[in-house]
Amino acid sequence: MKFRQVLFWDVDPRNIDVKKHAKYIIERILDFGRDKEVRWMYNFYDRALLKSVVAKSRALTPKTKNLWTLLLKIK
Repeated sequence: MKFRQVLFWDVDPRNIDVKKHAKYIIERILDFGRDKEVRWMYNFYDRALLKSVVAKSRALTPKTKNLWTLLLKIK
């Protein structure tokens, strides 16, 4: 996936490793991603990892965290 610079304004998107930087990528896509990026993330990463990132993240906005907690059925 080619990432938009707008998502990763603080780094060069070409240097992002999708496995090594999974938490960082997931947080950015959840908060600022478009439909295409969210679909890619949802299909690429394991549900357990997505749930873990949402549950533990301090970077997500409260609205984003609440939405994804409901969508991923996190208790």
